[in-house]
Amino acid sequence: MTASLVLSTVIVGLASIIFAELVRDVYHIGGHYWQPLQRSHNLHHKVYRRDLSITSLAAYQQAQLHNDVPESLAMVGIGALAAWVLQSPAMGIGCIYSTGFLLTAYARSQGLLLQTDITHKPGDLVEIPTQWTVNRTYHWRHHFDQGNAYFCGHFTIVDKLLGTALSLKGKVVAVTGASGSLGQALMAQLVQQGAKVMAITTSESAQFAEGIEVVTWRLGAEHELGDRLQSVDILVINHGINVHGDRTPAAIQQSFSVNTFSACHLAELFLSTVQRSEHKALKELWINTSEAEVGPAFSPLYELSKRTLGDLITLRRLDAPCIIRKLILGPFKSNLNPIGVMSPRFVARAIVAFAKRDVRNIVVTINPITYVAFPVKELLVSLYFRLFSRSKQ
Repeated sequence: MTASLVLSTVIVGLASIIFAELVRDVYHIGGHYWQPLQRSHNLHHKVYRRDLSITSLAAYQQAQLHNDVPESLAMVGIGALAAWVLQSPAMGIGCIYSTGFLLTAYARSQGLLLQTDITHKPGDLVEIPTQWTVNRTYHWRHHFDQGNAYFCGHFTIVDKLLGTALSLKGKVVAVTGASGSLGQALMAQLVQQGAKVMAITTSESAQFAEGIEVVTWRLGAEHELGDRLQSVDILVINHGINVHGDRTPAAIQQSFSVNTFSACHLAELFLSTVQRSEHKALKELWINTSEAEVGPAFSPLYELSKRTLGDLITLRRLDAPCIIRKLILGPFKSNLNPIGVMSPRFVARAIVAFAKRDVRNIVVTINPITYVAFPVKELLVSLYFRLFSRSKQ
């Protein structure tokens, strides 16, 4: 067998496995939206308590027999059909892969090999949701956060395509810098997604839409927000200041106080609220660090303070108890940047769309260089921090 044939077989084999997982995900979605499959899939959902322990072994066995076994049969059958239509023996690798799930699902329906049900293993959640594959925490959200989201069984491709990798419905989302252009636009988008929005603002005269809870705060007194953040699912740190060309000692102090230290203090306050097992699945921190992380902002102190914030957040991510998303935003029109070229509404819509697809570094800009430069910078800085720093454990 030639090297090219081996490589071709490996590629087709991997594609067949991905195809099998896509079949599983489509079947799963059918269990939520197609009436003939709904009854058996409902059995699956009813069998688990909030800690993923089962209500009874008999109910669990019935759910495996009527939901997981047919799902695995669909994976095997459709995979075999695809291999026959394409006349590709390598596609049979996906069938072998799927047969493994069929056999273990049938065994579980008989009360055997229960430990093979990895994503439903009972107990506390110990990891944050993974991004490209499905772990227990990711799948827990499908059962107890939002049933009509988080559909994927192993690879998260379908959820990313559909925008179901994060559900905002019913989430309490707090936004700092709420009176600014982006804050207002972002809150409007969050409300459209069914979130319960809390506006955190230093302006006592700012006006907000009906139904939005307003919380006022002052710089240097971030600790006073500690109790309010306990009930927040997602905190969006969006406040900032731009002193433009000012380089006085006062401007240096003000820039770093607002853009860096205040943001870090709020971030730590919020991360300290991740106390229960389910918080690892439900809580998130979003931080607007700006495109200034990788490029000039034509405002040196804004650039320096935001870049410092970005690096500190990259460091904090290594041990974070929940998901942290960075918002790397280009020039949008606002009081801080009246000559910005993007509209706040466009930027807000993009942020929400990317977050729903579980993008952890959300880049929205007109500068194509940033889309290449930021991932490289983030990877290298993260690797540097991982190699030359350590956690308190």
